[in-house]
Amino acid sequence: MVHRVLPTDEAEDLLALVRQIADEQLLPQVDEAEAAKRFPREVFAMLGQAGLLSLPYPEELGGGGQPYEVYLQVIEELARGWMSVAVGVSVHSLTAFPMATFGTAEQQERWLTGMLSGDQLGAYCLSEPQAGSDVAAIRTRAEKVGTGSAADYLITGGKAWISHAGHADYYTLFARTSDEGGRGLACFHVPAGTQGLSFPEPERKMGLHSDTVGEVLLDGVRLPAEHRIGEEGKGMPIALAALDSGRLGIAAAATGLAQRALEVASAYATEREQFGRPIADNQGLAFLLADMAAAVGAARATYLHAARLKDAGLPNTQETAVAKLVATDAAMKVTTDAVQVLGGYGYTTDFPVERFMREAKVTQIFEGTNQIQRLVIAREVLAAHR
Repeated sequence: MVHRVLPTDEAEDLLALVRQIADEQLLPQVDEAEAAKRFPREVFAMLGQAGLLSLPYPEELGGGGQPYEVYLQVIEELARGWMSVAVGVSVHSLTAFPMATFGTAEQQERWLTGMLSGDQLGAYCLSEPQAGSDVAAIRTRAEKVGTGSAADYLITGGKAWISHAGHADYYTLFARTSDEGGRGLACFHVPAGTQGLSFPEPERKMGLHSDTVGEVLLDGVRLPAEHRIGEEGKGMPIALAALDSGRLGIAAAATGLAQRALEVASAYATEREQFGRPIADNQGLAFLLADMAAAVGAARATYLHAARLKDAGLPNTQETAVAKLVATDAAMKVTTDAVQVLGGYGYTTDFPVERFMREAKVTQIFEGTNQIQRLVIAREVLAAHR
């Protein structure tokens, strides 16, 4: 078991509850659900009823009032049980960030309460087929129709790689309102069921099969102007601020995935015998497990450091990028090594480590590729000397 130091007794109780949910509710069904590529909406409903879909938001807004230090450890524990679910919780939290941070009081009263109620699930619509890492290349367009309080936006375009596409209750959408590059974007709240929304077949992915990912197409979606979050032209900073928070969620989820891989590999190494003794007694393999444990511990330390800076209101862009980079690279290495520990069995679907390895790969890609994280880190490091 991972030993943790939490800031309050309430946080201790919360994490104990999440660990119980992971052990009793998530682990028993994850293998079957992932194999069936089943979207676990009932699991998100259960987590919502337990108050786990709104943890990092203030209580006065309808959230759980937990610091990021605690929220991220919840994400890690969920990932230890079911990675797709942990990613889904992180994505949902990301979708509420623009409304909670940049929405007006009227917008928050109208929509945020539902977004944080635990009954709703959101989707974050930023990426496009030609605009992944290059957010400024977004082509989805929102044209203003009418003037004043009667103005609407007519939105046409398409988003790609969207978690919860077709399953979400609302979509946090970024679209172009002018041709000023990154300065021409705006953020919108789009309720599910809005006329003009459609969802093609989901992507056929390598892993995270219960995390349904697909396109969101917008064909003349008409939204009243009050659905715009923040000002026109402020979509880029809103999107990037949200991604800073989302990257920490992915770092924590990757750590939980690596932790589970370490647990499975360690248990196997103590039970599997060759040459009359457990394979864990071989120093070469024991050292491999030690390196895996060190990688998991380092990943956890980096995301907690970034979270504590965030909770203190201090700059954390560099530390957040470091956490995302370190934790997801660690997850890839640890899950690959777990397959090696199990040998031939690790390469079969009879054991979950091959799934862990497939799931780890995408963590190095989404919420900003690790190459983008290196650019962010380098920029922050060099800025101090310019």
